[in-house]
Amino acid sequence: MARILSPSGTLFFILFILLISQAVAQLPDFQSCFCLYDKGNYTANSIYQSNLNHLLSILPSQRGNGYGFFNLSYGNSSDQVYAIGMCRGDAKPDVCSSCLNNATQRLTQICPNQKEAGGWYEYCMLRYSNRSMFGHLETGQTVLIWNLQNVTSNVDNFTTDLRSLLDRLKNQAAAGGSLRKFATGNIMAPDFQTLYALVQCTPDLSLLDCNNCLDYTFKEILRLGDMKTGGKVIITSCNFMYETHLFYESTADAPLALSPPSLAPISSPPSPPSPNNTTTTGGNGGNTSRNIVIITVVSSSVVALVLFISVCACLALTRAKRRDKTRPLYEPVEEIESVESLQYSFDTIEVATDNFSEANKLGQGGFGPVYRGRLTNGQDIAVKRLSRDSGQGNQEFKNEVLLVAKLQHRNL
Repeated sequence: MARILSPSGTLFFILFILLISQAVAQLPDFQSCFCLYDKGNYTANSIYQSNLNHLLSILPSQRGNGYGFFNLSYGNSSDQVYAIGMCRGDAKPDVCSSCLNNATQRLTQICPNQKEAGGWYEYCMLRYSNRSMFGHLETGQTVLIWNLQNVTSNVDNFTTDLRSLLDRLKNQAAAGGSLRKFATGNIMAPDFQTLYALVQCTPDLSLLDCNNCLDYTFKEILRLGDMKTGGKVIITSCNFMYETHLFYESTADAPLALSPPSLAPISSPPSPPSPNNTTTTGGNGGNTSRNIVIITVVSSSVVALVLFISVCACLALTRAKRRDKTRPLYEPVEEIESVESLQYSFDTIEVATDNFSEANKLGQGGFGPVYRGRLTNGQDIAVKRLSRDSGQGNQEFKNEVLLVAKLQHRNL
């Protein structure tokens, strides 16, 4: 029999949905963005728009190169879309995922039908186009952000020290290899000040191109005329930032373990407050023996279902307590009777887990490690691999497969 929600329950549900909608709708503005009108437009509901929407929807959940850089493409011939995303080298994994999630949604709002566009947040950048951008040094889009306070004494020494710091960091970043070109550091400046700086190039650039790009940023700083106590130059392929206070996090060489973006995007954490106002201008190998694995497929499409079930469950539990009755919250799901229906080919699992890469390892169980993976259809999976020296027998392992399967919803 159908049940009607009480007025209070209905109100709670409506408020819950409104809060989610509001959180999703409110996206932070870019520090800088561009829409290239001379590169062509796409029409609504076109194949290009469909390809673009698909590419942007999957980008935040991809692993990228493991260090916060993403280079993806989707589609064919004239409808092919290319996208490049990059997180700041000191960004935490959750900040990186959230920032990219915001960028993929916000950029198409600002540039609703331009085939080429780009946007920069404090902790990430995103570009897309109908042409390949990988490996190309581009300085066409330049933005300067600076503190209003001028350096009032020992200006020449301040400028010399800043240039010396940039040269040191530029060489470090450019030599960073094809995974990450990022460096931070500081230097003592006149009047007992400490200068802090951060430089980053997209890692697809060559050593020479990264050097040239960062040299260009310093020329833009000098173009301001009066030397400022802090500033930032954003160029399409690189950026340079300096301040007289510490504004970046300490970094390690370990890859980023990116987490999936949240339903309600989280704004990037602000930099430590500056005492000055700012102004902006400018447009590994693995065991190859065959194994039985447990697969848990996680589909992003069930997130909304989980939220809805959670609300309904809360309401049902409240009414059950009042009436001192129990009532099942879920319909029984279909049970899986045969472990064979859960088996995938070892080659498929090997590809999904990047040959059981240590970077994808989630943990270690009593009978073997568990890895994160992604199937060719985009579904995320968790893979348990039975160790060679495990005391667990084949039948016990199959029983565990069936037990886990019975505990899961059919859409997981």
